[in-house]
Amino acid sequence: MAGRSTPAIALLEARRVPYTVHTYPHRDGAAYGPEAAEALGIDPARVFKTLVTEVDGALTVGVLPVVAHLDLKALAAAVGGKRAKMAEVAAAERATGYVAGGISPLGQKKRLAVVIDASASDHETVYCSGGRRGLEIELSPADLAELTGARIAPIAARSG
Repeated sequence: MAGRSTPAIALLEARRVPYTVHTYPHRDGAAYGPEAAEALGIDPARVFKTLVTEVDGALTVGVLPVVAHLDLKALAAAVGGKRAKMAEVAAAERATGYVAGGISPLGQKKRLAVVIDASASDHETVYCSGGRRGLEIELSPADLAELTGARIAPIAARSG
């Protein structure tokens, strides 16, 4: 991975966690998650997006399928909070060390609380951002949860 490494990949390498890197050409203006699923030819329910929120003022990460919307109340409840809202992009980028559209739940600059949607356990492997637009990491949901210290909870509201 020389020259293409990101903090997410460095973490996986350091912890000797099995993973696969998938790259695709990102098109400006395309929605990142659905674009990744289409470009890689995989079920979008296996592609998870990383959303940085604020729960009672504390930055908190929600990881959920790209085919769903984040249930902010469920996310707040999962971390014992009352109120959640989407974080400002600049705050998310500062805390994670990644650029919006390429924020990975792995290898973030600051250790934030992470909640992974319970649907991740329906799959042998899931995909999440590798830390750059057009870079996806495939790994087991159990490894993703362990590496991020995540809680598993139903935080996704299905698009309908």
